[in-house]
Amino acid sequence: SAAICEPENKRQYPPVLCTAPIKYQFAKFKNDGYGKSGKGYLKLQLINQREDFSFALFSGGLLKPKLIAVSNKVTFVNPKAPVYPRLAQGKSWNEMTVTWTSGYDIKEAVPFVEWGEKAGRQFLSPAGTLTFDRNSMCGAPARTVGWRHPGYIHTSYLKDLWPDSMYTYRLGHRLPNGTRVWSKSYSFKASPYPGQDSLQRVVIFGDMGKAEADGSNEYNNFQPGSLNTTNQIIRDLDNIDMVVHIGDICYANGYLSQWDQFTAQIEPIASTVPYMIGSGNHERDWPGTGSFYGNLDSGGECGVPAQTVFYTPAENRANFWYATDYGMFRFCIAHTEEDWRPGTEQYKFIEHCLSSVDRQKQPWLIFLAHRVLGYSSNSYYGFEGTFEEPMGREALQELWQKYKVDLAFYGHVHNYERTCPVYQSQCVVNASNHYSGPFQATTHVVVGGAGASLSDFITSKIQWSHFRDFDHGFGKLTAFNHSSLLFEYKKSRDGNVYDHFTISRDYRDVLACSIDNCPRTSLAS
Repeated sequence: SAAICEPENKRQYPPVLCTAPIKYQFAKFKNDGYGKSGKGYLKLQLINQREDFSFALFSGGLLKPKLIAVSNKVTFVNPKAPVYPRLAQGKSWNEMTVTWTSGYDIKEAVPFVEWGEKAGRQFLSPAGTLTFDRNSMCGAPARTVGWRHPGYIHTSYLKDLWPDSMYTYRLGHRLPNGTRVWSKSYSFKASPYPGQDSLQRVVIFGDMGKAEADGSNEYNNFQPGSLNTTNQIIRDLDNIDMVVHIGDICYANGYLSQWDQFTAQIEPIASTVPYMIGSGNHERDWPGTGSFYGNLDSGGECGVPAQTVFYTPAENRANFWYATDYGMFRFCIAHTEEDWRPGTEQYKFIEHCLSSVDRQKQPWLIFLAHRVLGYSSNSYYGFEGTFEEPMGREALQELWQKYKVDLAFYGHVHNYERTCPVYQSQCVVNASNHYSGPFQATTHVVVGGAGASLSDFITSKIQWSHFRDFDHGFGKLTAFNHSSLLFEYKKSRDGNVYDHFTISRDYRDVLACSIDNCPRTSLAS
């Protein structure tokens, strides 16, 4: 529809057409003779989004669009084909889940995955199917001009995997006449056994979003670093075992076609290694829906697309907090858009996640959340005078200290910052590029600069802030063994390392007590 639908709130942007375009370019045609001939061209990249495409030419700019012409339809050979596989860790260490999108309802075709060890026997595993409708959205634009059917989201569970073994898989749908529709073939490496001593590498970032490789504009087009980050990770994919994207996933903000654009952008990554996500304000927040913050940041999505399009091994996917193990790592992923304070269900989860890990087998304990529950010298937090999300570390710092959390990672703030090992706003030891011996305090790292427009720091220097970078980038953890861990911060522009530190710690160092984490002892012998 080329009709005008007036905005219902500030999350609805021009052009305010009743059918929001997927993307658009300004008609500054490429050939030099356009002024004389009236002929020119634009190039736009199309991805399979389950429907035919048409191009529309408008005059009047973004604020007063007037339809001039509509092109013929452009059709994919099979618009309903299975596309954009996303791997994720299952609820057990030897389970991998495969989630994908198609245009096939379960009444039209039966979804499944064909998989097996490379050059070995192949198995068929069924897939469950989910979707959602306009009534599941909480407000505009998701419920109005930005609505677009998400297709059907299928998830299959590949179980009893052999640790570190290579597997191939392809997505399938069986039609009523027995015909099978296939995707191309993909491969992945199964996860290591928890506690296994081997090289394990995990990339961590937040707030990446998506961008158009063809230079098109789109709604919420403020993630200029997104493609650089994506491409750097793809280039280094042979040296990456898992990715954790801690919130603000694609910034669709109610323009639902952008979930397809994002899953297409990350397909080379997510189809090869587990792509674990957390939830942020741009996935969940909406007034009157139970989110901890009552703002409009999700554009009316209120968490539904994120928890449907991606699988997480959470007990309740709507809550979005969960634990996942990868070899020598334990990751505790919190959900900052739900209350985390003492006495809440989430606080109980966080303490259980931190306390239940066997540190002899999994020495590297990592806490992750979208909003900065620890420390940040971002100008907004500085203006508030908190240097954190209000009520963040006050609620959780005793848990981090008690259970000896090595590192805490955050997004939300669009830059990079690393602290000293800090507790109660004091550096317990001076910041360094190498730490050894007993645990002293948690190091907090903001890695929210993966794509979205950058956030300023305050101008003054704060004692606990060791390294700051106003640029796009991402983090990488490498566990060499049970005693040696490397963290690297890489810029998205070139993939080079600009900050790093190592931790060398034996099991006896993990057991040793420090401030506020000494267990009670007895005088009895």
